Amino acid sequence: MFLLAGIPGHEADSLWFSIPFCSLYLIAILGNCLILFVIKTQRNLHQPMYLFLSMLSVTDLGLAASTLPTMFSVFLLNNREIAIDACLSQLFFIHSFSIMESAVLLAMAFDRFLAIRLPLRYASILTNERIGNIGLAIIIRGVGLHIPAVILLKRLPYCRIRTLSYSYCLHPDVMKMASANIALNSSYGLFTVLSTLGLDSGLIVLSYIMILKTVLSITTWEQRLKALNTCVSHICATLLFYISLISLSMIHRFKEKALPESQIFLSYLHFLLPPVLNPIVYSIKTKEIRKQIRKIFHQNNSTMRIRWGH
Repeated sequence: MFLLAGIPGHEADSLWFSIPFCSLYLIAILGNCLILFVIKTQRNLHQPMYLFLSMLSVTDLGLAASTLPTMFSVFLLNNREIAIDACLSQLFFIHSFSIMESAVLLAMAFDRFLAIRLPLRYASILTNERIGNIGLAIIIRGVGLHIPAVILLKRLPYCRIRTLSYSYCLHPDVMKMASANIALNSSYGLFTVLSTLGLDSGLIVLSYIMILKTVLSITTWEQRLKALNTCVSHICATLLFYISLISLSMIHRFKEKALPESQIFLSYLHFLLPPVLNPIVYSIKTKEIRKQIRKIFHQNNSTMRIRWGH
């Protein structure tokens, strides 16, 4: 058994903290479901860019759903206990969906590079079959890398009830609770981070360097801005994901000099902000998505008026 943590020094205010957290979860679920509904129902959006966006929405929903049960339990029900098996299951899903989201962001960067560099061959390269294979590879990598991590944690002895740092289970946090040598677990965790998040972020930067080189070769500023404008939503989504992650890593590195609350809040921001803001950013910045959402709401309003009229 482990004990989950709320916000240090504000345990008595857990119910008040549950209101903004529940609101954010509700926005994340509704926003991403709306994006998925629009892409599924509008055949003109069955294109590579929007198919990758639907993958991003699925991973955002998975990430939100992975942290929701224990956040709800801690802040709304004030129940902090969690069994070891439930804790390991949760950290498996949290880390798997995090790695999947990173991979989807990399795939979207590759998509933008092809659309700008090879516009005439774009549709023939990114066929539906290839996009499906990319999605399958993303799932296999995310799940496959974290099965050994859970097995390695499961074999460790945990001698007494100990309090975790967050209101959900994370690999580094649970690993430190063990009463045994964790060198193998630590090494495997580092390998996983470097081979996924580290590699993905490096390849995303490389993609945008190549995109910039292509854009700068375009003759007119109007065409350059038009090409770059197609990347704005993806850049925002990437920054939302990686800036909070890097900040959290820095807090862990300089933990002695940082306030305990800063680590907690950065962790919540990392897992909550991307699912909340990604659908908002894409709804605002992507013309086709914005147009279809307006169309859906307009149709609903018209239907309501007709019903009330009768």
